[in-house]
Amino acid sequence: MDNQTMLLVGGGIVGVIITLGFLIREYSPSTEEDRLAVLTGQKAATGSSTKSGGGGVVKREMIEEGMSGIRTSIGRAAEKVGNVRLFFEQANSPITFDVFMIISAALGVLGFGLGLVIKAPFLLLPIIALVCAVLPFIWLSQRRKRRLKKFAKQMPDAMELIARALRSGHALTSGLHVVVEEMPEPISTEFSIAYEQQNLGVPIEKALKTMITRMPNLDLKFFVTAVAIQRQAGGDLAEILDKIGYVVRERFKLLGMVQALTGEGRISGIVLMALPILLFFCVYYINPEYVTLLFTKPLGRQMMMGALILQILGAYCIKKIIDIKV
Repeated sequence: MDNQTMLLVGGGIVGVIITLGFLIREYSPSTEEDRLAVLTGQKAATGSSTKSGGGGVVKREMIEEGMSGIRTSIGRAAEKVGNVRLFFEQANSPITFDVFMIISAALGVLGFGLGLVIKAPFLLLPIIALVCAVLPFIWLSQRRKRRLKKFAKQMPDAMELIARALRSGHALTSGLHVVVEEMPEPISTEFSIAYEQQNLGVPIEKALKTMITRMPNLDLKFFVTAVAIQRQAGGDLAEILDKIGYVVRERFKLLGMVQALTGEGRISGIVLMALPILLFFCVYYINPEYVTLLFTKPLGRQMMMGALILQILGAYCIKKIIDIKV
């Protein structure tokens, strides 16, 4: 292993150490949180928590001052990239954007160093680094997708709970509170935010529209529209909510049938997309000189670019075929 490889691997290790430091700081409770926990009885008072000037606090403040510049610059960059904060909020990310970017950069450096260790072709090193750096974004996107899907499946039950509360003589706000108390995350969390907002004086229509921004769901839009019309023109809101819940359940049944019928197409798409990549690495492991021609010769680079474009077009076509909207 030459000096350049050792420097890159060492840089990646340092990046991972810094990332772990950010994660420890992210998940460790602050001094203010410790004091609030003691006051509310959630945590017993200890000698270190009651002291105002301990050595640990001084060290922590020094570390925070040293890292504040990096976090501030990354936070400013996040504000220029559109709705990044909203994307993290929709995914209910356990880490902040600045820590997330540091993790992504550290993985990119480690991927580059790993490519040097396994003696991959030089033109393939940026691709390996990019793939490793994109892994956290794929994880966050999948986390957001699962959360939105779970929210959509919980909507019929939430509509029925609110309808029952209305038939019992309760107000709409009480129905929202029933959803908060009786249903699990994520729908309880989102309805809790709307419930607290209207408790603080925000009109309930505006609080529900804000929830649509956080959770872009078509059934939720129907619910908010029904609430707005009922508060302006009157009507039986409980009956409307029952019908919305029934339509949502029937749509999920039809969607399950569609997914069962298109399962073979999805598996075929995964196999066709993964097979060329796996075959490339297998041939490279068996005979590296045979594959190196794709990177050293102009015709080989053109073939690689053409194969990449065809892979993307194939993935798009397969997705359009099996993605049937219900």
